[in-house]
Amino acid sequence: MSQLTKAIRKTSVRQILTLDKYDLPPEVFAAGILMIGGSTHLNKKGNYFEGDLSGIQAANLPFWFQHFYKPGKRIAKTRNWEAKLAEITEKAKDWDIGIIVGVPAWIQILLEKIITHYKAKNIHEVWPNLAVYVHGGVSFDPYRKGFEKLLGRPIHYIETYLASEGFIAYQTLPMRRSMKLVLNNGIFYEFVPFDDKNFLPSGEIKPEAEALMIDEVEEGKEYAILLSTCAGAWRYLIGDVIKFTSVEESELIITGRTKHFLSLCGEHLSVDNMNKAIELVADELNIAIREFTVAGIPHGSLFAHHWYVGTDDPVDKKKLRDRLDFHLEKLNDDYAVERKAALKEVLVDVLPVQTFYDYMEARGKVGGQNKFPRVLKNAQREEWEKFIAR
Repeated sequence: MSQLTKAIRKTSVRQILTLDKYDLPPEVFAAGILMIGGSTHLNKKGNYFEGDLSGIQAANLPFWFQHFYKPGKRIAKTRNWEAKLAEITEKAKDWDIGIIVGVPAWIQILLEKIITHYKAKNIHEVWPNLAVYVHGGVSFDPYRKGFEKLLGRPIHYIETYLASEGFIAYQTLPMRRSMKLVLNNGIFYEFVPFDDKNFLPSGEIKPEAEALMIDEVEEGKEYAILLSTCAGAWRYLIGDVIKFTSVEESELIITGRTKHFLSLCGEHLSVDNMNKAIELVADELNIAIREFTVAGIPHGSLFAHHWYVGTDDPVDKKKLRDRLDFHLEKLNDDYAVERKAALKEVLVDVLPVQTFYDYMEARGKVGGQNKFPRVLKNAQREEWEKFIAR
């Protein structure tokens, strides 16, 4: 087992031990833990094997954890995503699940399949002891409203920051959305202020960029993370942008990606802004928005933002567009300024949620840890527009 795999396992155990802070009923600790990720099957490439990180970790679970682990080794090895979901659905009634782990979009699809298959009103009719959902990879906020419709009662949501490069942070306390940075387990961090001084408009880091140590960061400022790890990565720009909510406790939130932001004309719109605006609009219009993406496009001699919003609920497109624009102006001062200057238009198309999943499947990116990009640029935008125009 590699040093990195051991480090990830060690941090995973630490996170499990934080569950004693959540005032959970005893039944949860005796129930199973359903972990939905990539296949545990590895592909041989010359003199090495490759595979999905979530699958690699599932294949290297501690012996004492395997009693609780679902869907089990056989199903976890399945490569076909639809076949895996079908097998889990068939077995669901036989399992007592207390904790679910996985990317929101695919977990939501699975829960819907199980509820439909067993003609249940909600997932708690199938798994009455379900009390915790551990998520990561993308912001959960846009999914929250639709996810909660599948529940019979409230559960705890716990966020993790686990990347291919290592286990970076995890939520340690309930009712707190920030995560604690793991400072003593195989990763050395540097923090690059995410501003025009250090990054190009494309999101590429400048050669002369300034990197800070953990004792030099400030609360409320955005940083891109450089990682040096026990697996041999050296000052690797992981691509995430974070903000410290507490320097004293090394607690942070993820605000976006270095290349997943829009700043065509100085609007500096982050993924964090987008997620929050979508959440506010969904609550206001009482709809579930399960996916969305946005592209910056030319508009005459100036610019526009083109949003693609995935919902299966009936909605007035113009009202959705106006409320989205309104909330973005409130959340981001630079956006508000540019809406009166160079950002001349906001366009919104409403699409069935399945369109987003079909696009991912067409690109071979269905299931596991795959996420729909929140910002579409250049060739990716052209590919998406051709796909939905079919």
